[in-house]
Amino acid sequence: MDSGDGPCDDAPMSTTRVLQVLLAIAGALLGVVAYRVQIHNLPLTTSLRSGATVVAAWAFLVAGLVAWSRRPGNRLGPLMVATCFALLARQFRYSHDALAFTAFFLLGELGYVLVAHVTLAYPFGRVTDRLERAFIAVAYAVALVFPFGILLVHDDAERLRYFDLSPRESLLLVTPSHDTVSFLQDAYAFTAYGVLAACFVALIARKLARATPRARRILAPLLIAAVVAALRAVLDSIISFSNAAPPHITYDLFWWQVIALAALPLALLAGLLRARLARAHVGELVVHLETASPDELRDELARALDDPTLEVAFWLPEQDGFANAEGHPVTVPEDGPARAVTRIEQDGEPLAVLVHDPTLREEPKLVEGVAAAARLALQNARLHAEVSAQLETVKESRARIVAAADEERRRIERDIHDGAQQRLVALALELRSAQRRLGDDVDPELEALLSTAADELQVAVDELRELAQGIHPGVIEGTAYFIATEGLANVVKHSGASHAAIRAVHLDGRLVVEVEDDGVGGAAERNGSGLRGLVDRVEAQGGRLLVESRPGAGTTLVGEIPCGS
Repeated sequence: MDSGDGPCDDAPMSTTRVLQVLLAIAGALLGVVAYRVQIHNLPLTTSLRSGATVVAAWAFLVAGLVAWSRRPGNRLGPLMVATCFALLARQFRYSHDALAFTAFFLLGELGYVLVAHVTLAYPFGRVTDRLERAFIAVAYAVALVFPFGILLVHDDAERLRYFDLSPRESLLLVTPSHDTVSFLQDAYAFTAYGVLAACFVALIARKLARATPRARRILAPLLIAAVVAALRAVLDSIISFSNAAPPHITYDLFWWQVIALAALPLALLAGLLRARLARAHVGELVVHLETASPDELRDELARALDDPTLEVAFWLPEQDGFANAEGHPVTVPEDGPARAVTRIEQDGEPLAVLVHDPTLREEPKLVEGVAAAARLALQNARLHAEVSAQLETVKESRARIVAAADEERRRIERDIHDGAQQRLVALALELRSAQRRLGDDVDPELEALLSTAADELQVAVDELRELAQGIHPGVIEGTAYFIATEGLANVVKHSGASHAAIRAVHLDGRLVVEVEDDGVGGAAERNGSGLRGLVDRVEAQGGRLLVESRPGAGTTLVGEIPCGS
């Protein structure tokens, strides 16, 4: 992967600098010469249009040298410099010197192919897509084969398209053929500025459609390249296949095309330098993170990396896995074409991972800078995630405890109902049966004793039934019942109150149960296992329990339990 930064040692760097300076001087001089060649050899060409053509080429030179200097590991800078020289060299084909005409007519169309190459290689400096690589190969072949074929059959009496009437001699001439020259020029216009230009625009549309949101913003300058190709195709079609095109149309098309062509390298350069400008603002990120909550941390990092799809996960050693800011376990995807994964460590130990857009692989210094600026905030966020995960574990534990307690209460209720209660009922029935069998001549004292025993058994049965129902209430919602009973128990045992009240109301999807007394106050959750157990029960249901109890001002116990509407 291209690092996007300069070489590690100074010697190669100084050699590169010298080469860049020489290329800058050579490009400037070549532009002046190309301008003079076009002016002197094409009498109908205005100096303004010739100068604009040179300026468009120089735009590639300037942008290429800056990109090469700022991002030496990226090949796009040298490609843009080569494009400049190819576009300038194209003007030498108008020379009346046979060698210059032959050489630069043969190579003249490579400048526009390089424009396409630069566009499809942006922003990483290389063309990786198979379809795009095939297109570039075909474009280079077409740009060489057709001019070569024309030179084989062109004599100095034949006027070439875009040229004046002055004769130009081909050093590659084999057999002169006026018809073949015309056919090859028409075929080249159709192939290069018809088919290939349309394919180029389609490839740009495909590239933008398949890109991620962040990549699509980076690739926005490609739209200018599409405009260049489209305008060039229209201009060449009019010149090639229309003998009576209005002059002002070709004039306007030329200027639109040359302006777009000059703007393209500058737009590509601006896109290349986006990461460098973003790194300049990393210091501001530190300030923003000082007050950012764990939930806001992801948003700040996403803005710094210009990646709205960013995901952050924190390493939790106790769970031996990653979790989000709320402490919920997450699965980190594999680093691949769809998503890139950057792992952040602290003192050799895993701290967090950033799951981000793959285009950020080409900007490692930006990612490293953002990660370094956010390391302290990431540590704090991980602590928050650990606490949240522990709290979640506590909640689950509370729920299990409450569920176990409820199940135990149901078991005791069943045992009472099916065991002792049934046996007492049977014993009472037997006593009544024995009482009836004794008849009228029974000893009155014995009859009274049997009757009293049967009545006491019935009382015991009723009390057991009430106890069983109280252990696990069947009608009143269980948690609300325990809030009420615990509140009243505290009133009776501890408050010394002369008055107590219970209120229950359904409010905004919650059942609110309130127990209030006018006792001595001073109650607290930590004072006694009853309130602590009640807190566990209420919070296990997703609710909360509030205790307001100032000394001498009574106690108010408020339980809020989520429930349906």
